[in-house]
Amino acid sequence: MEEKNHHPYLKWILIGFLALIWGSSFMLMKRGLVNIAPDQMASIRMFSSFLFLVPFTFSRIREVKPHQWKYIAATGFLGNGIPAYLFSFAQTKVPSFMAGMLNSLTPVFTLGLGFIIFKTKVQGMRLFGVLLGLAGAVGLILHNANGSVFQISWQAILVVLATVCYAGSVNVIRHKLNDAGSLTVSAFALCFVGPLAGLYLFGFTDFVDRIGAENLQVTDSFMNFFTTHQTGMLESLVSVLLLAMFGTAISVVVFNQLIKIAGALFASSVTYLIPIVAMLWGVVDGEPLQLLHLLFLGAILMGVYLINKSN
Repeated sequence: MEEKNHHPYLKWILIGFLALIWGSSFMLMKRGLVNIAPDQMASIRMFSSFLFLVPFTFSRIREVKPHQWKYIAATGFLGNGIPAYLFSFAQTKVPSFMAGMLNSLTPVFTLGLGFIIFKTKVQGMRLFGVLLGLAGAVGLILHNANGSVFQISWQAILVVLATVCYAGSVNVIRHKLNDAGSLTVSAFALCFVGPLAGLYLFGFTDFVDRIGAENLQVTDSFMNFFTTHQTGMLESLVSVLLLAMFGTAISVVVFNQLIKIAGALFASSVTYLIPIVAMLWGVVDGEPLQLLHLLFLGAILMGVYLINKSN
């Protein structure tokens, strides 16, 4: 059930904020990957997010009930850790706008996993919405950004797997952690993945050596940030840190709160707006957006609409 004591427009403000932040996150990942390896970028993102939220954990540990720890751990890995690495490796080949489009599958899998695991009722129109959304995703995967058709991109499949993880996290929060505070869940969830990411980053990669060998200087013009080949190590690192602070640490708190006040399906429907923001960034960056991409995206969003309309 939705929480009753909140501003009537709060859910729309929150969903708009999330759309802007998460829609821009694909371009930030693209900038980060120019000079940082994908596994290192994901590790920086998780570890930095953990450091940002860890001060909020000390006073909230008593808010967590013993049986909730396993569910918080699940949201940490499903909603943060695993998708961070999947998206990082996916965007070595997948354009940022396509990653944003495929991210729209989250509500589709939210309903599917809700039905399979939590016995959520699925009516005929909602089932059709799921199938339509999946059909649009298959079309995007088969239609590569360079215009070739029927060439499966495994990197695009990684994005789909990430949305399955997101959907699992949404359902866990809605069904198992609905009485826990949003900041509490977010902070402790990152406690499960952040230290592991930091250990991997500093203990098993060459990140420290690479940073030490780089001359971290800003490019001549801020506008060069929008041109991939002009992005230096400092810009890449700042991109990942911004992604960690806003795209993970702050946004997961906002998203968890949105689930509580508006429901899982409404919250996951932020993906209506995410691809629009991602496409705008793609156009600015000169990515090869084509009509078929828009048609397949339309199929996904229509499927999401039917799922929510039948709710």
